[in-house]
Amino acid sequence: MRNCCAVLETWDSFTVAMGALTPASYLAIVVVLGAVAQWAAWQVKLPSILLLVIGFGMGRLVDPESVLGRDVLFGGVTIAVGVILFEGAMSLRLKHVQDLGRPVWRLCSVTVVVAWVLITLSALAVGFAVEVALLVGAILVVTGPTVITPILRTLRPTRRVSSLLRWEGIVVDPIGAVLAVLVFQGVLAGGGGEAVPVLILTLVRTIAVSFGIALALGWVLEQLMRRHAIPDFLHGITFLAAAIGALVGSDAIQAESGLLTVTVLGVYLGNRPELHLEHVARFKENLQVLFVGSLFIVLAGRVSPDQLVDVLPQAAILLALLVVVVRPVSVLVALAGTKVTREEKSLLACMAPRGIVAAAVTSIFALEFAHSAETARQAAASASGAAKVELSARADDLARLADQVSEIVPLVFIVIVATVAIYGLGTGRLAERLGLASTSPQGILFVGAPSWVVEAACILEEQGVDTLTVDRVFAKLAKARMANLRTETANILSDYAVKDMDLAGMGSLIAATDEDEVNATAAREFAHVLGRANVYQTRRTEAEDRSRDHRRQAASHLSGRPVFAPEKTQVELDELVASGMTVKRTNLSAEFPLTKFRETYGEDTVLMFLLQDSQVTVVHGDTKVPETDVTVVALVREPAAST
Repeated sequence: MRNCCAVLETWDSFTVAMGALTPASYLAIVVVLGAVAQWAAWQVKLPSILLLVIGFGMGRLVDPESVLGRDVLFGGVTIAVGVILFEGAMSLRLKHVQDLGRPVWRLCSVTVVVAWVLITLSALAVGFAVEVALLVGAILVVTGPTVITPILRTLRPTRRVSSLLRWEGIVVDPIGAVLAVLVFQGVLAGGGGEAVPVLILTLVRTIAVSFGIALALGWVLEQLMRRHAIPDFLHGITFLAAAIGALVGSDAIQAESGLLTVTVLGVYLGNRPELHLEHVARFKENLQVLFVGSLFIVLAGRVSPDQLVDVLPQAAILLALLVVVVRPVSVLVALAGTKVTREEKSLLACMAPRGIVAAAVTSIFALEFAHSAETARQAAASASGAAKVELSARADDLARLADQVSEIVPLVFIVIVATVAIYGLGTGRLAERLGLASTSPQGILFVGAPSWVVEAACILEEQGVDTLTVDRVFAKLAKARMANLRTETANILSDYAVKDMDLAGMGSLIAATDEDEVNATAAREFAHVLGRANVYQTRRTEAEDRSRDHRRQAASHLSGRPVFAPEKTQVELDELVASGMTVKRTNLSAEFPLTKFRETYGEDTVLMFLLQDSQVTVVHGDTKVPETDVTVVALVREPAAST
């Protein structure tokens, strides 16, 4: 009993302490929890769910609005969402969709219209008023890079599927926000025929302001970059300031146009020829990860368990309609008659998780409706006669709508959690069955095509491991092509290889060209895609002389991890092959363990890969090779036949 009392007292003290947080301490906790949650979420492949759960828990201890204030909170949310969309838009490449122009256009137009209509009807079916149903439809047409990108990072699907999903997710986000603005403006205008001119004017102004600011600012930034007028160390912060300035300035001229502005700005800058912004994009990507974690926690903290329980029946029905009817129908209608394959349509029809933009826009418009209702009530109080009666009725209507809009905030959070869970867990298996992706990419990307690479790739393919061999010289890939291996004739350091090459199923890179610097540069570039732990290169030639002056040694962080055990240079591997050694697969067992394997094939054996439980491991200096129950792929010298 005493222990229970002590626990309760400790909890009460903790709750009081949390309630007395300063803005700085609250933000520090949010950032730390966001980082920890995203690391844990990466482990379980469900990013948004863990963040929302933590946010719901934090909200029970401290109210974000009470700490930060409503204006500061939603001002920060708006800026953070704008930066997220700007970063995503910069990653969109028009050349990625040269063969997908029509499907992308239809996903960003026809799919949006069909989904808006169907979601609106679904919202009507669960009891919302027409005005609120239209708003729900506008908000839930979005998917968004904050949830699409982590899923794509895990799946690593084909280039076509990845491009379609990225373009839809990033472009439709501001479209959804603009639709929500139009609905809001229509409600304030009172509906009917008199609202049509208002809506048309709002739409025209939004598009004109967004494209005008984005293209003008984009051109200025491009000229400054081409003239080297901005020092390198200011590139990241300059583009961040430009995006935030464009967002806020656009919103000041035309309400809620800022998201479209930063999206257009990002697409423009990301597609300018010879404008190298990779370092800027990586800076923005780091900010995006920080903002996503913080936003999910802060916004989820505004929703109470009671609110979630109250809307749960409506949310369950709406969710079922979204997954089973709305997404499949809107995708199939939009892509009918295009060159998108049946498998691609099937995967796209089963991929529509909602993200942070839906949560942010919902929260913002809930406040906008409440504010409009209060303004109408104040206007009615100061009026008299017939005007007072009319304004009072209008205030009552807006108050009724504001109450319903407040209900869609917890409903949207339920939809976010459920859609991320459904699509995050189920899409991977579907993508594998359709042959469009892999939930656990095991493929090996070889850079260079010496004979040992071809031999190793053939063995890996026989064991079900995908491989891709890349070389810039067509003739050097002759042996690989004759062995029916998948090849690409490309410079691994070209824009095509780094940005456009289809890496579906690839999990690791081994750079094995004759040039150490090419190997090192390739490893650094692809570390951003595959992860630093998964990029390797043959040992540098200069590393042979350990006593060499350290001033002439390449820095370790500028190279990939040395591959194989023992580590070998490309020259040494070629010499071993020339001396008669070949790549061979061997099953280690109790009868033939690793020790006997080494005795049989000699000390010059080079261990390359381990195959165990459908997983492939690239061997390096720190790899612990099991004695038994594993398949070893190694460069070995066949023992001399006994006489």
